[in-house]
Amino acid sequence: MAGILKKIFGDGNQKQLNRLQKKADQIEALEPEIEKLSDTELQNKTEEFKERYANGESLDDMLVEAYAVVREAAKRVLKMRPFPVQLYGAIALHEGNIAEMKTGEGKTLASTMPAYLNAIAGKGVHIITVNEYLADRDAKEMGQLFEFLGLTVGLNGNGLSKEEKREAYYCDITYGTNNEFGFDYLRDNMVLYKEQMVQRPLNFAIIDEVDSILIDEARTPLIISGTAQKSATMYQQANAFVRTLANETDYTYDEKTKGVQLTEEGINKAENYFGIENLFDLNHVSLIHHINQALKAHVSMHRDTDYVVQDAEVVIVDQFTGRLMKGRRYSNGLHQAIEAKEGLQIQNESMTLASITFQNFFRMYKKLSGMTGTAKTEEEEFRNIYNMDVIAIPTNKQIIRDDKADMIYKTMEGKLRAVVDTIKEKYEIGQPVLVGTVAVETSEIISKLLKKAGVKHNVLNAKNHYREAEIIENAGQKGAVTIATNMAGRGTDIKLGEGVKELGGLAVIGTERHESRRIDNQLRGRAGRQGDPGMSQFFLSMEDELMRRFGSDNLRNMMERLGMDDSQPIESKMVSRAVESAQKRVEGNNFDARKTVLSYDDVLREQREIIYKQRFEVIDADEDLREIIENMIVSTVERVVASHTQDDVEEEWNLDAIIEYLHGNLLEQEDITVNDIKGKEPEEITDVIMKKIRARYDEKEEELSSEQMREFEKVILLRTVDTKWMDHIDQMDQLRQGIHLRAYGQNDPLREYQMEGFSMFEEMVANIEEEVARYVMKAQIRDNLQREAVVKNTQAVSGGQEEKQKKRKPYVKKENIGRNDPCPCGSGKKYKNCHGR
Repeated sequence: MAGILKKIFGDGNQKQLNRLQKKADQIEALEPEIEKLSDTELQNKTEEFKERYANGESLDDMLVEAYAVVREAAKRVLKMRPFPVQLYGAIALHEGNIAEMKTGEGKTLASTMPAYLNAIAGKGVHIITVNEYLADRDAKEMGQLFEFLGLTVGLNGNGLSKEEKREAYYCDITYGTNNEFGFDYLRDNMVLYKEQMVQRPLNFAIIDEVDSILIDEARTPLIISGTAQKSATMYQQANAFVRTLANETDYTYDEKTKGVQLTEEGINKAENYFGIENLFDLNHVSLIHHINQALKAHVSMHRDTDYVVQDAEVVIVDQFTGRLMKGRRYSNGLHQAIEAKEGLQIQNESMTLASITFQNFFRMYKKLSGMTGTAKTEEEEFRNIYNMDVIAIPTNKQIIRDDKADMIYKTMEGKLRAVVDTIKEKYEIGQPVLVGTVAVETSEIISKLLKKAGVKHNVLNAKNHYREAEIIENAGQKGAVTIATNMAGRGTDIKLGEGVKELGGLAVIGTERHESRRIDNQLRGRAGRQGDPGMSQFFLSMEDELMRRFGSDNLRNMMERLGMDDSQPIESKMVSRAVESAQKRVEGNNFDARKTVLSYDDVLREQREIIYKQRFEVIDADEDLREIIENMIVSTVERVVASHTQDDVEEEWNLDAIIEYLHGNLLEQEDITVNDIKGKEPEEITDVIMKKIRARYDEKEEELSSEQMREFEKVILLRTVDTKWMDHIDQMDQLRQGIHLRAYGQNDPLREYQMEGFSMFEEMVANIEEEVARYVMKAQIRDNLQREAVVKNTQAVSGGQEEKQKKRKPYVKKENIGRNDPCPCGSGKKYKNCHGR
C-alpha cells in the first residue's frame, strides 16, 4: 500500500531533498566568488547583511549568500568545510523544521549557518543542548566562528548571577540547556522590577537532540518551589483570636455569598489583640489573610457538611454529590485554617510558585527548529504538536555498518552470558565495543560479569557530567569496552582509533530493546559514522520487559517444544519484526499520553499567559495604574451590589449588607450611609459608591507624591497577584490529580477540567480585584514602601522531584513558651509533646 501511495504522490521526503539540493547548489556556486574575499571583507559582510535586513530585505532572500559566507569562514577559522548534506540540514533548520542527520554527520557545524542568518535580525538565537558540557563545548568551538564574523556569543550556565545571565541573553547567539532556558522564563515572570528580567522575547531556537528534549522530556514539568512566608503558628494565633469574637458585634456573615467580614468593632479588637495600630497596614497583609481564613473556617465552613475529619485529616465533601474528595485541599490557606480550628496538625502551605512543561515552553518561540539522528519515527507528533516537519538528510558517505538480526534467548541469564562472551571475543582481538543498556541496574550486572571475565571496561550511567563525554569520545580506541545506558553521551562523537577500521570498526551491542525504536536507532548509529565500518546487534531474552508485555508466550512455548536451551538463541528477522511492532504500539500509547498531558496543560497555559502578560504590564508601566485599579474596584462593587439586589422586590434588597461591606473594606463610616443608596437602581447605587470611592482615592493621592502613589499601587498589585496565582496553581494541580474519577460518572474528565479550571480562574481574578480594592482603599501608605517576594528561598526543580512536603526543621527556642502552648515549629502538637520534651 505504501508503495502505491508513493507512486501516486511521490516520496514527500525526496521532494523536500530535491528542493534543498537546488538551494545548496546555489550556495556551492558562490564559493569561487566568496573565496576571493579577504578576512576583513568577509567579516564586513555581517554589517552589510544587517543593513540590508534593516532596509526590508528578508532573511530568506539573504540565505544563499549568508550560508556561503559562513561556510568560507568555517574553512578559515575551524578548518572545516561543510558538505552539501550539511547545507541541506542548515536550510531545513532555518525553515523551522527538524533535520534528521545521522550520528557523526556534523550537526553542530550545520547549526552555525541558520544561527548566523537569524542572528542578523538582532532578536537573539538560542542553541539548546541536553547538557552543560555540550553547551560549553559548542559555545567555545563554534563561538570562534561567530566571533570571527562579528557576532557575540553567550553561554547561559547554571549558577550565573542575573547580570551574567542578562549579558548572555543579550548576545546574538546564546548556548545553554533546555532546563536553564525554561527556568529563566519562569523566574523572569516572578521578578518585582523590570530590570531584574534576563530574557528577551523568545525568538528562534535550534534544539540539538530535539527528540530527547521535545519527546522524551515532554511531560517533565519545570517547577519553581519555595518556602511560603506563612507558618502554622499564625494559623493557630488567628484561630485563637477568632474564637473570642461574637457574631453581629465583631463580624457579619452573609448567608447568600458565604462572606464573613470584621465590623469596625472587630477590627479594633484585632488591633488590640495583636498589639498593632492599624490592621490594614501593609506589614499586616499576612495577618489579615490568616484572620479572614480563620473567620471563614469558623463561620461558613461546617464540619460534616462541608468537610469531615477522617484519620486526623480534613477531607472535603463535594457539595453536589456528597462524596468525599480525598487528596483535594481548599486553597488560599483555608484548609490550614480548618486544621487549626479542628486542632489537627497543620500541613505545609502550597509550595509551587510557577511551573511549565517543555512542550508549552518551546511552543512559545516565534520559530523553532531541531536536529537529531533519530526523529522520523515520531514525525506525526512533531507535526501535530510543534508544527515541524522531519526531513531525513542523507549521509555524506554511504553507511556500511552491519546491522545483524536480534539474538533471542530463553532466559535473562542465558542472554547475559552470551553478551559477555561476545564482548570478550571482540576485546581479545582489540575491536572496541559499546554496550547499550536500558537500565542502570543492567549496566552494573554486566560490569560485574566482565570483571569476572577479566575484561577492562568503563561504565557510564547517564549522569551528565564532564567525564561522560570524555569516556564516550575514547570509546572508539583499540581494546576499549564501554558500558552505557542508551541515553548516555548523546551528542558526542565516537571517533575510531588507529587500526580499528581494519578490525571491523566499533561494535555496538544492545542488551535489551528500548520501548522506543528511536533510542535503539540512536544506539546503532554510534557505529558506522562517516562511512566507517561497524556492526550492531541486539541480544534479547523472553524475560525482558518489552517481550513480557507483548506476548512472548508463543515464542517461549515454541522454544520449549524445539527443546532449545539457554545456549541456543533464535536469530530471526521475523522475531525482530514482532519486537518492532510491539515498539510501535508502545510509541502510540506514549504519544497519546503526551497529547493528554498537553491538553490538560493547555488549560493552565492560557491562564499563565494572561497572568504573566498583566504582571509584565504592571512592572513595565511608567504611567498611572489608577485606571486599572479603579476598574478592579468597579468590578468588586458591582459584584457586591448585584449579590444583594437580586430580588425583583426592592424591599427584599439587603442595602445594610452593602454598606456593612463598604465600611469594612473600602470606605470609612462617615463616607456613606444607607440613605445615600436608598430608592436607587443597582447601576445608580454603583455610581454613587464609586463617586465616594474616587473622592477618597483623590485624598490619598494628595497625601503622597505621585511617585509614592504609583509605587504603592505596584506593590499592592504584584503582591496580590503573586499570592493568588501561587494558590491557584496548587488548586489546579489538586483538581488535575482527582479529575480522572469523573469518568466513572460518564463525564469527560478533560472537559470537566477545562470548565472547572475556567471557573476557578474567574474566581481567582475576582479575589485579586477584591483584595487590591481593599488594600488600596484601606491601607496606610508608608514612605519606605518596598516590593517584596511573596515567597523566599526558591528552588528550581525539574520533573517535580522535590518533595512538596518539606521536613520540619529543628526549632531553636528563643522565647518562653508555655508547656501547653502550640509548638512554634509548626507541628500542631503542644510544646511539651514536641520540642519541649
